[in-house]
Amino acid sequence: MNTNGGSIEPPLARRAAVDAGIPPGYPVELPGRGTSYIRDIPGPPGAPVVVLLHGLMATADLNWISAYAELAQHFRVIALDQRGHGRGIRPQGRFHLEDCADDVAALADALDVQNFVPVGYSMGGPVAQLVWRRHPHRVAGLVLCATSTNFRPPRAVFAFEAMTVANLFVRITPPALRWHIADRMIARRTSSSEWMQWAWSEFRRSDLVKLIEAAQALVRYSADDWIGEVDVPTAVIMTTEDRLVPPSWQQKLAAGVPGARVFEIDGDHPVGVREPERFVPVLLGACMEVSSRI
Repeated sequence: MNTNGGSIEPPLARRAAVDAGIPPGYPVELPGRGTSYIRDIPGPPGAPVVVLLHGLMATADLNWISAYAELAQHFRVIALDQRGHGRGIRPQGRFHLEDCADDVAALADALDVQNFVPVGYSMGGPVAQLVWRRHPHRVAGLVLCATSTNFRPPRAVFAFEAMTVANLFVRITPPALRWHIADRMIARRTSSSEWMQWAWSEFRRSDLVKLIEAAQALVRYSADDWIGEVDVPTAVIMTTEDRLVPPSWQQKLAAGVPGARVFEIDGDHPVGVREPERFVPVLLGACMEVSSRI
């Protein structure tokens, strides 16, 4: 399957999986924080818990829908829409990755989950790292996919300024007009694909202002000074043809975490969404490996 662009129709199995028994999502009130939206799949009795953390501009379902059923054979699977994304918390202030990490800990409290393995894809990787840093007693292990300890591009100042301008434009544009413009821009790509129409409907649940703020937060993020302190079993899934998060960044992450095990998959950044038949077995293997070392 082509991963280098163009119209891609991922296997319909992921939608069928929802119809075949994945329980519906539901809102969870996190005291003092807001209302999150989650899926909670029980797994086998007494199974360890994985918390799935999606990437920038995605939702839990967009990122993980193909993995729910496979992971739930071995784990209790919890997936949430992160703040500003999908049906996640709508923050009043600016978007901060630290708040995302604290949301995860608050969700674990709400569900009476004592220990869990954060599984982060792309932006979900820094959130997972921050969950360990801010709530180390809750984290039993880490699985970090297509991610890094920082996301500072070579022309970081230009990128940050461009996002600042985009943020200002979105803020001064009425919400209805924002989505009208976005719909017109994306319509040609989604009109012929049932999957893309569904994906676009998922994306439209998000808050455009918070998505841009999330991108700005990623550019500012760095765990380089403390990633070497991680003391839980960790797996790093490297996307070796990644054009968004270069493999060299991912290698640096893996080298920085003591004892991290590396799982490679030949694919670009969205391989987890576009080629789940290749990605999910690697994801399951990484989660099982981390679980075996807890």
